[in-house]
Amino acid sequence: MDTAKLATFMNTIWDNDIVPTLTDYIRIPNKSPAFDPDWVAHGHMDKVVTLFEGWAKEKLKSIPGSTLEVVRLKDRTPLIFMEIPGDKDDTVLLYGHLDKQPEMKGWAEGTGPWEPVMKDNRLYGRGGADDGYAMFASLSAILALRAQGGKHARCVITIEACEESGSYDLPFYIEHLSDRIGTPSLVVCLDSGCGNYDQLWLTTSLRGIAMGNLIVRVLTEGVHSGDASGIVPSSFRISRQLLSRVEDEKTGDIKLDELFVQVPPGRIDEAKQAADILGDAVYSKLPFSGHTKPINDDLAELVLNRTWRPALAVTGMDGYPMPENAGNVLLPYTTTKLSFRLPPTCDADTATKTIKQTLESDPPYGAEVEFHAEDGQGGWNAPALAPWLADSLKRASNAHFGAPVAFMGEGGSIPFMAMLGKRYPKTQFVVTGVLGPHSNAHGPNEFLDIPMAKKVSACIADILADHAAHA
Repeated sequence: MDTAKLATFMNTIWDNDIVPTLTDYIRIPNKSPAFDPDWVAHGHMDKVVTLFEGWAKEKLKSIPGSTLEVVRLKDRTPLIFMEIPGDKDDTVLLYGHLDKQPEMKGWAEGTGPWEPVMKDNRLYGRGGADDGYAMFASLSAILALRAQGGKHARCVITIEACEESGSYDLPFYIEHLSDRIGTPSLVVCLDSGCGNYDQLWLTTSLRGIAMGNLIVRVLTEGVHSGDASGIVPSSFRISRQLLSRVEDEKTGDIKLDELFVQVPPGRIDEAKQAADILGDAVYSKLPFSGHTKPINDDLAELVLNRTWRPALAVTGMDGYPMPENAGNVLLPYTTTKLSFRLPPTCDADTATKTIKQTLESDPPYGAEVEFHAEDGQGGWNAPALAPWLADSLKRASNAHFGAPVAFMGEGGSIPFMAMLGKRYPKTQFVVTGVLGPHSNAHGPNEFLDIPMAKKVSACIADILADHAAHA
């Protein structure tokens, strides 16, 4: 592959074709079904599917024998499925998703979740980086490779529509399409993060997750605090006590042994290397308020905390009015939304059962306590890299970034990876992405760094060529 020609190809297709289409995509509020239960009636998902389908079909005209189908199983979100014939009797599966997180508050002036804005080569708006760009990067990589007469294996591209809801529809599609997918020897997922925008980052692990609502009820209705306080225990105080059963409030350390695993020595070494590369950016990339500091001064320990250790976040509360509407009332209940990040190899079902039992047993004051647990999602630990892939990653990163490839686990979850890891235990994985410092997936001011997206696309083209040569 001619690196200069590849860069020119990516600049052209991204600037002329992809960025305008992603701009239209950002304008469509196609929130994932968990955040828009009436998604069918609202029609935003279908609008995005039509947009993506039209763009991809136009590009696939140049590849004889390629097909695109929008697969729709009954009562499930749609899935875009593409088959692109190759030069080798082997299969590469490329994955992305087109559903989005909700709006969130705090967008900078002049920007918004559904208002695309290009600033300093970064396209702001919901979904561009997470993960609308993935289909375009995948197809542009294949097109760039073919433009130079390069060879690639048969490629299957799947773009799902409920990843942000936990990918609960995806297993049904993978089973439904299993014969057409085959057994891929390589999986490419572009829904992950990067430690910086200066090199290619390979994700080596993903954490699992256990979630649920902790409900504490002490009254059947609110009562004047002058009458009830001092007699009725506060549901908030009981909730605080219960959370102290699972988390040390001073350190943030999780207290449940079932949520821990032995961290593989190789992953510890990777964490140290990533910390050396990133330096203070391990934490400075985050929008700390005031004089808030990270919970540890050891950078490698922060990387391990984020990737291989359990952690709790309270992500929502109910039972409380807004402060301006709050009267002097002792409230009847407190609901807290709990999100436990689990180590990659932790059993999510065991963790969820342990959390539920710990929170519900022997409730203080005999209060009504329930933990409504959602289905836990296991994490993923990547298999060892095949020599050909390790060499390919090194060459690609040096060619397109002028810097070596870097390795690090990610703190989030991609349910698809855990599922495929079990289904295809001998498959090689390239999990990477563009979600770097301040890109803020799920939060306000999400952006897609366009130069990074172009280089990642070019790297995938090189990796596909190396895969074909190896196959």
